[in-house]
Amino acid sequence: MLTAEEQSTNCETLTHIQYVRNLLNVFVVQLLDRSARHDRSKLENPELKTFVKYTPKLAASTYGSDEYKRFLEEMKPALDHHYALNRHHPEHFVNGVEGMDLIDLIEMLADWKAATLRHNNGDINKSIEINAKRFNISPQLVTILLNTVKRLHLDDTLIPEVSMIAYAKDNLNV
Repeated sequence: MLTAEEQSTNCETLTHIQYVRNLLNVFVVQLLDRSARHDRSKLENPELKTFVKYTPKLAASTYGSDEYKRFLEEMKPALDHHYALNRHHPEHFVNGVEGMDLIDLIEMLADWKAATLRHNNGDINKSIEINAKRFNISPQLVTILLNTVKRLHLDDTLIPEVSMIAYAKDNLNV
């Protein structure tokens, strides 16, 4: 039998737990919305024609290379349009990554990982290293991104479903 004090504490703790659950669900809903809308602007012009032309070229290039940078410069009008409509890109904001929120950063990291799947030599850790310099990302945030990659097994495999299984085995007692 719980004392009145224990019951009161448990009631306060359960209320706190419910608040945290509700707040986490706000994040989940935002992420699900981002998942449903990710990069839709690439499916229509003015972006579509440019991405049809350059996607194979980008895939055959080394991320961050001079050739890759030249392709981005040639794609500039379409990329400017894309960045203006998609806030998971640092280029969307005047102050880059500092203008982003946690939801933007999560989508950005997922986007970076998915982009590595398009390159023969794709490597999420290398992409973070290159993008840290490109976007002037603080060492603390770089560490957080790398910790997330490690925790979610995003560097273990090129198949996202396998990463999900590895994460579940490590963290959900599956």
